[in-house]
Amino acid sequence: MLPLILEQTLNGLQYGLMLFLLAAGLTLVFGIMDLINLAHGSLYMIGAFIAAALFQQFQNFYLAVVLSILLTALLGALLERVLYRRLQTMSHLSQVLATFALILVANESIKIAFGGQPLSIELPASLSGTVNLMGEDLQYPLYRLLIIAVGLAVAIGLYVLVNKTRMGMWLRAGTSDRVMAATMGIRIQPLFTFIFALGAGLCALAGALLGPLLAVSVGMGEAILIPAFEVIVIGGIGSMRGALVGALLVGMIDSLGRLAMTGLLKSFAVSGAATLGATLASMLVSLLMVAVLFFRPSGLFPARD
Repeated sequence: MLPLILEQTLNGLQYGLMLFLLAAGLTLVFGIMDLINLAHGSLYMIGAFIAAALFQQFQNFYLAVVLSILLTALLGALLERVLYRRLQTMSHLSQVLATFALILVANESIKIAFGGQPLSIELPASLSGTVNLMGEDLQYPLYRLLIIAVGLAVAIGLYVLVNKTRMGMWLRAGTSDRVMAATMGIRIQPLFTFIFALGAGLCALAGALLGPLLAVSVGMGEAILIPAFEVIVIGGIGSMRGALVGALLVGMIDSLGRLAMTGLLKSFAVSGAATLGATLASMLVSLLMVAVLFFRPSGLFPARD
């Protein structure tokens, strides 16, 4: 039983850190730019498709990941200058409608560019093995450990960026009071472009890393969008620390909750215990979000604290 719990804990850590890559950019865009971007998941999908297409072209996993990050970040910067800069002056309802329309545009554009069939990314031989964590009792995939390491490295890098650099000082100032930050001489518009490009690059990183584990398909961005919003609501809008804590909570509850619920249902001989257990685990995450909104509406670690 202990190896299974450890395995699900690592799975939850991996899932949570991938959610953090998505939520980090989303919470900065929402917290600093005051922009509701429902199309954030589409950047994740675009990054995954670019990585898959580049891998099929060059047969180099590492090159495909790096180029997908750069190209998606450039696309994000372009979208911010052309579209999102205009949306900032509009109401939240207009932002929701416009970015929802952008989801549809992105899905159809992917179909035109890459076709409607799912794409796949193969792991290089150096990353396809397993690691013995508890002798023969637990052999965990090396690639999933790499994803955990990359997620932790990005979290540390973002912490240093936000808390230890001048750019981070500007980000924190923009989160606290955008108008005052602009009055004090901070160039807000280039900062917004950088934030959006950074968020798009992180989306591409998540999509490229998950490409070998999941089917790279049209519409995959919508499936990940709801958990990403749950993360920033739980952690606190505009808070990088909140995004990390919220992502880890969501990942652990989803993974360990699924294990616990499935085991409980099997003990009562309930048919379809695995499917129902996964559903109940998702409900636990939603209940956590509701509880946070009720008792601490600004999130566990609000940016303005």
